[in-house]
Amino acid sequence: MKKRIVLYKRLSDALLAKLEEQVEVTWVDTRAADGLARLRDALPGAHGLLGASVRLDGELLDLAPQLEVIASVSVGVDNYDIADLTRRGVMLTNTPDVLTETTADTGFALLLATARRVVELAGWVRAGKWQASLGPAHFGTDVHGKTLGVVGMGRIGEALARRGAAGFGMRVLYHSSRAKPEVEARHGARYCSLDGLLAESDYVCLTVPLSATTEGLIGARELGLMKPGAILVNIARGRVVDETALIEALQQKRIGGAGLDVFVREPLAADSPLLQLDNVVATPHIGSATHETREAMARCAVDNLLSALAGQRPPNLVNVQ
Repeated sequence: MKKRIVLYKRLSDALLAKLEEQVEVTWVDTRAADGLARLRDALPGAHGLLGASVRLDGELLDLAPQLEVIASVSVGVDNYDIADLTRRGVMLTNTPDVLTETTADTGFALLLATARRVVELAGWVRAGKWQASLGPAHFGTDVHGKTLGVVGMGRIGEALARRGAAGFGMRVLYHSSRAKPEVEARHGARYCSLDGLLAESDYVCLTVPLSATTEGLIGARELGLMKPGAILVNIARGRVVDETALIEALQQKRIGGAGLDVFVREPLAADSPLLQLDNVVATPHIGSATHETREAMARCAVDNLLSALAGQRPPNLVNVQ
């Protein structure tokens, strides 16, 4: 008899067929008006869950006493209480590696777009305001040869460092939970304190996972340490930054600008002050959003799930305990 899984992330026809060969699949569209109610109804008897962007709290998990594995189509796992899942004997898997390069592309795209005022000036052209050659009021700032500060030197952080050092001749500083001599050797990077990085960097890129340690990591004090023209890029999680303090710093031009792919609340409210600022480039959490990478992530999640339900240790097990 096939085990039953609840799927709440759309898959390609090929991946869905692969799942249905081995397990019984119940599809739930959690974005529908009755999505949460349908998810609750589907949980009893479920041996596995596959999806993303749904916070699975204890109340929901209590409805799934036979649950063996959650295959998250994401690298971040801040939607899950890992200790509680471990206590329940539920494996949690994620999809690292496959989104590293794509997310780093997004980070550098935000850096370039903010530095060169791409979104602002493209809108200016569309509005018919380009009537003469540009003057200093519309100039951006160079990226090549500047100092890049990477906060969080994991896979994505290193991919950013490589782009900065090899592609743009940037000096790379980094702050992480520990020094990484191998990264320093590969990219000429220098480990330093967070305060030192903020004070010296022209571009500060955040790539840390969200945790009790990193929530609110960049607040008013930290923003005050940055250079007046420096740009902050956040491809980590919105709550890593004190958004109110960031808005104030941007409004008062205490920093040069911000490229943001993540926010405290998502979707970002249409009346957010961030959207009223010319020195902000805001994107709708597109870090890994390419056809190729999202398919690779889904494939990884399917493999994780089927491996776990077959009694094997899945390749991307988060709670190894």
